[in-house]
Amino acid sequence: MIQISINGAAREFAEPLSVAQLIVELELTGKRIAIERNGEIVPKSEHASTQLVDGDVLEMVVAVGGG
Repeated sequence: MIQISINGAAREFAEPLSVAQLIVELELTGKRIAIERNGEIVPKSEHASTQLVDGDVLEMVVAVGGG
């Protein structure tokens, strides 16, 4: 089990996962997302290869359309 912080809220997951798997888990697939992991932006091209570990701190921003 790992614990990570997402936008200041602690979340637990049964096993380690990648950023891409987290996006699926949070039902954000297909949305325009910016993710920062431990103070560094994770490029979209690296979502599948970036493994999250216990204690990671994430900040996520989902772009919302409108005017």
